[in-house]
Amino acid sequence: CGCILNKLQVGQASLTDSQHRWPQMFIGETIILQCEIQGGEDKEMTYEWKSPNPNIPETSSEYRISRLSVSHSGDYKCRGSSDYLLAKWSDPFTLIVFKPRATLTAQSSIIPAGGSVTLNCSVEGSAGWNVYWFRSDSVSSEIELIREGETNRVISVSQGGLYRCRGGRGDPVSFTEESNEVTITETAKLTAQSLIIPVGGSVTLNCSVNPSSSSGWKYYWYRDENSSEPLTTQDAVFHSNGQISVSQEGLYRCRGGRGNPVYYTEDSQSVRIGKTALNKPTVTLQPSWTQIYSGETVTVRCEIQGGEGAQWTYEWRQNKLNTPPTSNEYRIIRATESDSGGYSCRGRRDYFFSEWSDIITLTVLSASLTVSPDRVQHFTSDSVSLTCVGKFAEGRVRKFSEDGRLYSECRRMTGSTCNINTSDSDTAVYWCESGSGEFSSAVNISLLHGCLALNSGVNDSTSLGTSRLKISAVSKSDEGFYKCQYSGRESAQSWMSVKAKQLSFLQIQASSGWYFFIVVNIFINLQCMRLSDFLHVIVMFLLCHTVQ
Repeated sequence: CGCILNKLQVGQASLTDSQHRWPQMFIGETIILQCEIQGGEDKEMTYEWKSPNPNIPETSSEYRISRLSVSHSGDYKCRGSSDYLLAKWSDPFTLIVFKPRATLTAQSSIIPAGGSVTLNCSVEGSAGWNVYWFRSDSVSSEIELIREGETNRVISVSQGGLYRCRGGRGDPVSFTEESNEVTITETAKLTAQSLIIPVGGSVTLNCSVNPSSSSGWKYYWYRDENSSEPLTTQDAVFHSNGQISVSQEGLYRCRGGRGNPVYYTEDSQSVRIGKTALNKPTVTLQPSWTQIYSGETVTVRCEIQGGEGAQWTYEWRQNKLNTPPTSNEYRIIRATESDSGGYSCRGRRDYFFSEWSDIITLTVLSASLTVSPDRVQHFTSDSVSLTCVGKFAEGRVRKFSEDGRLYSECRRMTGSTCNINTSDSDTAVYWCESGSGEFSSAVNISLLHGCLALNSGVNDSTSLGTSRLKISAVSKSDEGFYKCQYSGRESAQSWMSVKAKQLSFLQIQASSGWYFFIVVNIFINLQCMRLSDFLHVIVMFLLCHTVQ
C-alpha cells in the first residue's frame, strides 16, 4: 500500500517514583523512577527517557539516580517501543532536589545562675534524622562538635556560647545545612560574705560563672543600678580573680567576660551592702512585765535612741513573729506559752543598719487559777471552788480580804482546790502561789445578797444566760445605768462609772460600792439570766494582771 506502519501507539507511558512517592528529594539521597506502559505488559519493550541530563542514556523501565544533586532537578519523561509499536510520552515527573536546613530554637537565651536552658533542633520535611551539635565561645573562636549523631533532638545546656546543629541520615551520611546560630548567655552569680559592713571594716564579694564552663573568665564589678563603669582599685580591694573587698555601702553587681571580641555573661543579681549605724535599738515591753500569763496582751516595741525623725524600717529576730518588716512593734494578743522566748530587733535606713538590740526574754505562764462557777461575783447561796492548775497544781490558794488581811492559805483546802463558804467574809482577792514563790494571776471574788449581781467572768468563754450586751474598748461614754427586761419583767438598774486610773488602767465602780481595776483593752458583757424566778444582770470583766 506504499505505507509501512513502523510505530504504532498502543498506550501512554506513566512515570512514578517507585520508592518515595513524593517529588521533593534531598541532596545525597537516591531515587528510582519507574516507567509503566498500559497494554505493553506482555511485550518486549525498549524504553526511552527525557531527563535534565541527556548525556546519560537509559533503556530500561527504571531510571535510578544515586546521590542526588541540585543538577538532577527538572522534568523527567519516558516512553516505550516494541517492533512497530510506540507508546506516547508520559506526563512529566518534576523532581526538586534541595539541601534541607536544620532549625535551632532555645527555651531561653539566658541561663539563670546555676541553671540550664533547653535547645531543640528540627529538620523540616522527613524523619529519620540524627542530630549533630556544635558550640563555639565566640564568632571568631573554633567551632567544637559537642554531640554526634544523637537521635534526641532536645538537649539541655548550662554553658554559654554560640550553638548550631545539623541533621544527618543514611550510609554514607547525607547532611542538612547547618541551622541558624543561637547565642546562649550565662548569668554571673554574686555572693557576699555579709550584707553589713562593720564599723571601720569591709565585706568580701565573690563573682562566679557556672563551674561547668571552661576557664578564662575575667570579672567586672559595678556599684549602683545606673552605673556602667566598672569598679577600679580606688573603689575596692581586688583579690584573686572574682573576689573583691568593699567598705562602701551600695548596690553591687558583677559579670564575667572572655574571648576576643569579649563575650559577656548577663549581670548577676544585685546585692545591697549596707553599713552599721551607731544607733543601737532597745526592745521594750508594754506593760513592762517580762512574765505574763496565758490570755494576756503585751506589745513588743523596738526603739532606736537618737534615731528620732528618721525613716527606719525594722527587722525582728523571733521565729514566731509574723509581722511586716517595716513595723517597729509587735502586739501579742491572747499570749500562749509558745510566745515565750527572746526578742531582738534592728533598724535600717537607706544603706545603713543599726546593731541588733540586746535580747529581752518574755515568759508566758500557763493559766493557773480556775473558778467554778466561772464568775467572779456570786450569790451567798452559791457553792464556789477555786483550783490551782498547770504549773501551780502543787501550790496553795491565798487571799487578801476586803478588810485588808492577808491569809497564807485557804482554810478549806482539798488538794489543789479551795472551797469557800460564800459568806460576806469570803469577798476577797484570790491567787495561787507556788512553793518557789511564783504568783498566778489574781481573781476578785465577791459574795452578794439579793437578786442582782455585778460580776466579772474569769474566762472569756463564760455563757450564763440568753441575752448579752457586749461593750468593747470601754470608754467614758459607756458610763451610766444598766438594766434588762425578760418576759415582761424588768431588772433593777445598776450604775456603772468609768474613771481613768493610770496609763494602762480604768476603774469601774458599781452601785454596790465595790471597785474593780481592769486593763484599758477590756470588754464588758452584760447578760440577763433568771435565777429562782428573779431577774439578774451579770456584767463580766476581764481583770487586770495583779501588780506584784
